[in-house]
Amino acid sequence: MNMPDPQAFANAWMAQISDPNQWQSWFKMMPEMDAVPGAALLRDAGATVRPEAMEQMRNEYMGEFGALWQEFLTTGKAPSLKDRRFSSEAWQANPVSAFNAASYLLNSKFLMQMAEAVDASPHQKQKIRFAVQQVVDAMSPANFLATNPEAHQKLIETKGESLTKGLANLLGDIQKGHISLSDEKAFEVGRNLATTEGQVVYENELFQLIQYTPLTKTVRERPLLMVPPCINKYYILDLQPENSLVRYAVEQGNTVFLVSWRNPDQSLAGTTWDDYIEKGTITAINIAREITRQDKLNVLGFCVGGTLLSTALAVLAARGEQPAAGITLLTTFLDFSDTGVLNVFVDEPQVQLREQTLKSGGLMPGRDLASTFSSLRPNDLVWNYVQSNYLKGNEPPPFDLLYWNSDSTNLPGPMFCWYLRNTYLENSLKVPGKLTVAGEKIDLSKIHAPAFIYASREDHIVPWNSAYQSTKLLNNKHPELNKFILGASGHIAGVINPAAKKKRSYWTNDARPASHDEWFSGAAEHPGSWWSEWSEFLASHGGKDVKARSKLGNAKYEPIEAAPGRYVKAKAD
Repeated sequence: MNMPDPQAFANAWMAQISDPNQWQSWFKMMPEMDAVPGAALLRDAGATVRPEAMEQMRNEYMGEFGALWQEFLTTGKAPSLKDRRFSSEAWQANPVSAFNAASYLLNSKFLMQMAEAVDASPHQKQKIRFAVQQVVDAMSPANFLATNPEAHQKLIETKGESLTKGLANLLGDIQKGHISLSDEKAFEVGRNLATTEGQVVYENELFQLIQYTPLTKTVRERPLLMVPPCINKYYILDLQPENSLVRYAVEQGNTVFLVSWRNPDQSLAGTTWDDYIEKGTITAINIAREITRQDKLNVLGFCVGGTLLSTALAVLAARGEQPAAGITLLTTFLDFSDTGVLNVFVDEPQVQLREQTLKSGGLMPGRDLASTFSSLRPNDLVWNYVQSNYLKGNEPPPFDLLYWNSDSTNLPGPMFCWYLRNTYLENSLKVPGKLTVAGEKIDLSKIHAPAFIYASREDHIVPWNSAYQSTKLLNNKHPELNKFILGASGHIAGVINPAAKKKRSYWTNDARPASHDEWFSGAAEHPGSWWSEWSEFLASHGGKDVKARSKLGNAKYEPIEAAPGRYVKAKAD
């Protein structure tokens, strides 16, 4: 998952500004197919395209470029631009800039067609498509000062001040080690993020356990334990009061506990997947049960947290324990057959490389993980901010979700390598008895508890068809115990969709056909958030109502410090 570091990125960007000849060649239009940007890239990589396909693309390319050039010479008008990157009046009003953008879009179209036409295995083709798309997105004329008319306009309007501010923003981001996606001075964890009231009632070297203060006079006797991903900070579930899933759960009458994973440093460089299961998730389950004096509890896992939670429950099932009254999995992989675009980062050579450097100890840096995820949506999470922050000298507006997105976490090398090989590469978690974790053979079908499985329709990290496969792994002999919900939007925005805002929609279908497409064809769409459906699920498995306790923890697990605690505030090295 190697991506360029911020210093290298900044140096390359400045070099391109200072020497336009480096990038202008990408936009020269020649009557030969080899002049199409990226043709040499594919040829040098050893990729081949069938001659008849190449000839057809060459003819189409020459015809479309000839028509574009003829229209420009004849009318002198700007060509029509439907891409949102070029939708502003500055692009439309300047015929040269519009022609430049239209040429870029034409080049991009045929470059991607070439990537599709390459004779290669499906995995190789996917990697080629991804690499070519990265190049295509990076070479947009909107990304460079010399060819961005919006930046020119701002430069004139501000009498050069925008360029000064843009350079200052660039240098500031080099110091921080990442592109600023939000006004980072506007937020502080514990001040206006992660503010739901509670106490840390337990901590070890891996996590702090937070218990939240009740907001209702009565609560359900069975608590709710939330296990967020360890690859990100937990406060994505507790951003601000109006969009906090944690606060919503507390308001619905649940006694809520949450795992706040530590941001690993070198002292945790040898931590394993087994440690995250035994010392992390299982320990949290047992302490929540002990504090509330309940044998069973509702549990929730989000993304990797759902994979950790399901593995932990399978370990406990092998030991004869069934602590879950109800299981909620949010955008979670259990079956890794289709990992979407992330598959380009995982193959045997890449996993072996990680194992050589990290398996025996070390840290997977948070900045590398953040760069990887940003590369999945480069126009939204990279180039949009290059244009705004650096070319136009704008300050990014405050946005809590994007602030969280930049607050990266490290991962222990041994844990990360186990996860890559056994899930993404070999897809062993779904196979009964294939994996041994914490001394137990893992069989997800041995977990006996109703499951609420949520997926997001536009999720690029956990494709919803993959999340649907969990319905076949959990309660496979009693599929009626599984409830599958499909929400609109993506991996994060689909989950963080407050009920009070009445935004987006979600789909339900009580049937459990083998195919996710069959499920969707019979599903009913509902306006608003899926949160209310989830609240009903929790209530049905939460037991009777009891008086809320004013004291958090107990005699053995007394409060250590107020939420959100120290661990979530630690920054990645």
